[in-house]
Order: sequence, then C-alpha cells, then structure tokens
Amino acid sequence: MTSAGRIGMGIGPRLLLTQAAVLLVVGITTWLVAAAVGPPLFHEHLQRAGMPDQSAGLLHSEEAYRSATAISIGVALGVAALTAMVVTAYYSRRLQRSVAEVSAAATAVADGRFDIRVSPPGLGGEFAELADAFNRMAQRLDAIDTGRRQMFGDLAHEIRTPVAVLDAYLEAIEDGVKSLDEQTTAVLRDQTRRLVRFSEDLSTLALAEEGRIAAAPTTVDPADLINAVLAAAADRYAAKGVRLSSRFAGRLPRISVDPQRIEQVLGNIVDNALRHTAAGGSVHVAAGADATAVTITVEDTGEGIAAEHLGHLFERFYRADGARDREHGGAGIGLAIAKAITEAHGGTITAASAGAGRGATFTVKLPLRAPMRSQ
Repeated sequence: MTSAGRIGMGIGPRLLLTQAAVLLVVGITTWLVAAAVGPPLFHEHLQRAGMPDQSAGLLHSEEAYRSATAISIGVALGVAALTAMVVTAYYSRRLQRSVAEVSAAATAVADGRFDIRVSPPGLGGEFAELADAFNRMAQRLDAIDTGRRQMFGDLAHEIRTPVAVLDAYLEAIEDGVKSLDEQTTAVLRDQTRRLVRFSEDLSTLALAEEGRIAAAPTTVDPADLINAVLAAAADRYAAKGVRLSSRFAGRLPRISVDPQRIEQVLGNIVDNALRHTAAGGSVHVAAGADATAVTITVEDTGEGIAAEHLGHLFERFYRADGARDREHGGAGIGLAIAKAITEAHGGTITAASAGAGRGATFTVKLPLRAPMRSQ
C-alpha cells in the first residue's frame, strides 16, 4: 500500500465532507422544527382571524402555508449550501496549498535543503505563526549546517599542519636525511603536543557549550586568580618585549567559581592579547567589583579589531585580519572556550575596540555567586 493510501483523503475533501454533513444536519433540523412549530401556530392565527374550523378556506390556507414553507426552506437551504460549499472549497484549496507547501518544505529540509522557506499563507494568525516558526527553524538549521561544514574544514586544516610536519620528519628519518637527534625529537614532541592540546581544547569547548564541563566551584579571591595568570604569562611577555601590568580597585570580594577554569579563561584572553600586541606595546589588566559581580578587563595596545569582526570573535574557529589568524599560532577556539566557561559560571565576556590598530579591550564579568554545580 502506498503512503497516500495509508494517509487517506486530503484536508480539502475532508473539509468539504464536513461542511456537507453540517449542512445536512442543519437542513433536517430546520425542516423538523418548521414542520412541528409552524402549522399549529398558523392554524391558531387563522382561527383568531375568524375562519371557521375545518372550512375549505382554512384548509386551503394551511396547504398553501405548508407548500410555501417547504419551497422557501428548500430554496434557502439550497442557496446556503451552494454558497457554503463554494466558500469552503475556496478556503480548503488555499489551506491545502499552504499545508502542501509546508509539507514539501519539511521534506526538503529532511533531505538536507536548509535554504528552503515558506511564504505567509494569509489564513490567520495561527498559520502565520506556523510559517514563521518553520522559517526560523530552517534558518537555524541552515546556520548550524554551515557552521558544521566550516568547523570540519577548520578541523581538517588544524590537524593537517602538525600531521604534515610529523610525516615529513618521519620520512626524512627513514630516508636518512635527518637523524633522530635532540632537535628532531623536540620538533616531533612539539607537534604531538600541539595535537594533544588541540584535542583537549575541543573537548573542553564541547563540554562547556553543553553545560557538562567538570567543575569544582569554591570561594576564592579573584585577585589571586589574576595574579596567578599574570605570573604564568610573565616570561612570555618579557621574551616578546610587551609590558604587562595590573591594577585592582580596592579589595575585591570573594567569588564562588572553579579557579582552574577561570584561570583558563583569563589565560586565554591574556595570551590572545600578547599574540596581537607588537613588541614595545602593553597589556593592562584591571579588576573592580560592585554589589553583584566582579569585573575584569584586559586592555591591550595591539592590532585592534575592525567593527565587522567584533560580533564574531567568540565563534569557534573564527579568524579575521586584525582579529585572529593562523599566522599568530592560535587554533581559533581559545576565545570560544573562554566564552563557554564564563557563561557556564553565569557570567559574560565581551570585546570592544576603537578599530584596527587602536587596541582592544576584553571584559569578563563574574557574579559573586556562580550558578555552577560540581560534576
């Protein structure tokens, strides 16, 4: 049996049959009521008018009344039925076309065509909401599919580089061009560590975005977290010739966070600032608090960020000239990880810049009591 055979008749014929059934019930009800109520009332009025009972005039008048009533009701019901069926057929065809369009669009989406959209049916608010909801769903799926394809392309690129280096060095060792000395071993280990670090970053990002990141929240002094991050980055800053400074607005209130995760967030931001600040520049970290949250800002004098890139900085693998690119050595997920972890703590992270070449400022805002649960 075909799918159409299992489903049965469409919505248009069903509406017509329903309308016909309603009209039939209305017609029978009207006929019964008219037959039961009309003649006795008409007979009573004729007697009050002075017509003798059982007279020929009275019988003729009652027969004329019954005939006129039957003809009037029949004609009225016929016209009403015809009008109702025409109107029902018109709207049922419109409804059927709209439902068929949504059905065809849903089938196209199921087949992977996420660019499909449906037009407003013009059948009322409910159908307009249905069409709008479908279009928003298709648009969201289209964005997800585009992001998925871009992510796989970026993943392939990120993995290809260290794998190509490893393959080239191993081939050189096999051909005797290179020996397995300390320098070669260092290169091989560096590339394997790069793959491991990339894998760990992806795992962290996935867990954070799904809200399943392992956390051990505790009450800590945010100044201690910031100082630990700055101490860890000090040598790298000194090697590049970038000045790293900090300032706290008074004594900061303690916050309930996972210290390792927040250090990872701040470390990613500080490292990102170093990558995009030339020698002789500076990065300044400041922290302050109000009654509800601690705010940490990382301001650099680096390349800056063009306005069109600001809204995409925290997307996975997003890169743009003056923002993040492979030439600086980033995998393109550090800021995405920072955003996911910050939001998992109930906080926010934003970026601002006056434009290319005018530096950038990243702001992390953490509530005094984060809504994270230990997992």
